Amino acid sequence: MAVSASLVKELREKTGAGVMDCKEALEASQSDLEKSIDYLRRKGFAMAAKKSSRVASEGSVVSYIHGGGKIGVLVEINCETDFVAKTPDFQEFTKDIAMQIAASKPLWIKREEVPTEILDREKSIYADQARTSGKPEKVIEKIVEGKLEKFYQESCLLEQPFVKDSDVNIQQLMTSKIAKIGENIVIRRFARFRLGEGLSK
Repeated sequence: MAVSASLVKELREKTGAGVMDCKEALEASQSDLEKSIDYLRRKGFAMAAKKSSRVASEGSVVSYIHGGGKIGVLVEINCETDFVAKTPDFQEFTKDIAMQIAASKPLWIKREEVPTEILDREKSIYADQARTSGKPEKVIEKIVEGKLEKFYQESCLLEQPFVKDSDVNIQQLMTSKIAKIGENIVIRRFARFRLGEGLSK
């Protein structure tokens, strides 16, 4: 079954996928646009998982100033090529991440970066809270695990709910961008400044 050029064009506009990928998706889905989008998403996420090991040394450093100059963010986000770094999709993603950092105050990018001494302290506090409230020892470990997950969601950028769409977290948002752009993306480092932070008044 031949696929019309206009349908390929429409699918490209909706997904940003390449011509051959759009054609393949439409052929596999009998020219059903919605099924083709699902097909591309499934294929894209599988490809994104493979791309995550590739070196990303291009990209950009972006800034975001919020609250009339009260909060400022600098973040470095890498991709594989300078070409992709200049695309609207990548630039939109970098702005979204800078805004996320300004709004949600993450302390680390991912849970593996949390220092062991901080984790040990948090676990100890959660266990003491559970004991104080009379919880039996056998359930305390589960309570601590649950509270740790919440701690990661609040403190680690990749696990935070996206401020523009709380149904997805930043890791999922990034994976969808990798699938769409076709290159690995890495949030490398960030700094967040709040006016007067740390000063005693």
